[in-house]
Amino acid sequence: MGKVRDGWSSKITFSTTQSTTEVYLYETGVTPPGLVGGGAGDFSTMRNVKYRTKQPKTLIDMSPASFVGAYSVDVYSELVDVVNVNQEITVTFGDGSTLTLWGWLDEFTPNEMVEGEMPTANMTVIPSNWNGSAESAPTPG
Repeated sequence: MGKVRDGWSSKITFSTTQSTTEVYLYETGVTPPGLVGGGAGDFSTMRNVKYRTKQPKTLIDMSPASFVGAYSVDVYSELVDVVNVNQEITVTFGDGSTLTLWGWLDEFTPNEMVEGEMPTANMTVIPSNWNGSAESAPTPG
C-alpha cells in the first residue's frame, strides 16, 4: 500500500442520499477525520515522590471530518434529510481508496457570497462509531 500522492479528487458521500447529494455538492477541499486518544489518565498516588504518573486511555475517539464545497441551492432540500441522521459516510481519497465510518452531517454553513467568486459552504461530519445497534469501527477500503 502506497501513500496518497495527491488530494485530488477527494470526496465525502452519505449513504442515505449518495446518488442525489453528489449532484448538489462539489467538494473543493476535504479534511478526513482524525484519531484522538483522549489525553492522559492521571495514575498518581500519594506514594509518588516527585513526578505524576500517567497512562493512555483505553478508548479512541475520532475528530470531526469537514469539507468545503460549491453547492446548488437545491442542496437545502437534500440536506434536510441528511443533517443529524446517523448513517454510513464514505471519504474517498485522491488515489481512490476509501474510509467508511458511521456518523452524521452536523453542519452546513454557507460562506459569504462575493462578486466574481464561487459560492461555497463549510460542512462538518461528526463520527458516531455506532451503526444503530453496536460499536462500529471505521473501515478502510
